[in-house]
Amino acid sequence: MLKTQTRHAIDPATAKTLDTDQLRAHFHVGGLFAEGEINLVYSHYDRLILGSAVPAGGSLTLDHVKEAGTPSILDRREMGVLNIGEAGSVTVGGADYEIGTGEVLYIGMGSGPVTFSGNGRFYVLSAPAHHSYPTRLITLADARRVEMGARETANERVIIQFLHPEVCKSCQLLMGYTQFAEGSVWNTMPAHLHDRRMEAYLYFKLPENQRVFHLMGEPSQTRHIVMANEEAVISPPWSIHAGAGTSSYTFCWAMAGDNVDFTDMDMVAMGDLR
Repeated sequence: MLKTQTRHAIDPATAKTLDTDQLRAHFHVGGLFAEGEINLVYSHYDRLILGSAVPAGGSLTLDHVKEAGTPSILDRREMGVLNIGEAGSVTVGGADYEIGTGEVLYIGMGSGPVTFSGNGRFYVLSAPAHHSYPTRLITLADARRVEMGARETANERVIIQFLHPEVCKSCQLLMGYTQFAEGSVWNTMPAHLHDRRMEAYLYFKLPENQRVFHLMGEPSQTRHIVMANEEAVISPPWSIHAGAGTSSYTFCWAMAGDNVDFTDMDMVAMGDLR
């Protein structure tokens, strides 16, 4: 079963006027991981699609998506798939890929339908593409690891990069996840903006009774959205994207836009936040 929804882009002036429910309606994405379903959100920020596929021991095929405007979703798009559940498989282009927990499959433009099978919980990201790069399974051993932060500042963490120029070629999709050490909860201060790229977060490995306070908005007009486990949030290019949890957690980050330069960001001084 395929379910889709569209999120239109709004400007920062409009965002200032939104109450909690309205902010969540535009930027918060809940209820993604439903058994036996593919759930997709089509964002007008850089035309990123984010969503999930939970085959629950069976199989689910992703092919035609009306919002993409092509016979098959990958006709003019690339895709990244992260498995946050048990081992599962993805079949694409006549090949089967066994994806373990925490591994990522990159799927190039023009690969055709994608079938998800087994007990995996697949987080799906897709962006428009201009070139077809080879489909590739990226294991934890293949990924690039960057250790940052410190326990004293409650932000000891490792950034694990999968769709990154030093790991796997893509057109515009960048993707990876950040894991926090026990007792660390902050990402990422000082805050920054991505004026040339949007970003989306999926928060996971968060205990059921804990929450993350996701910070967004212009630096001088910050807002927050309360996030539960396996919920996603859309971050516009004009918005900061930071947060703190009531316990340690992991979040998957993905970006789409003008380039694939991971360090292309505009820093915001702590004293400029309001």
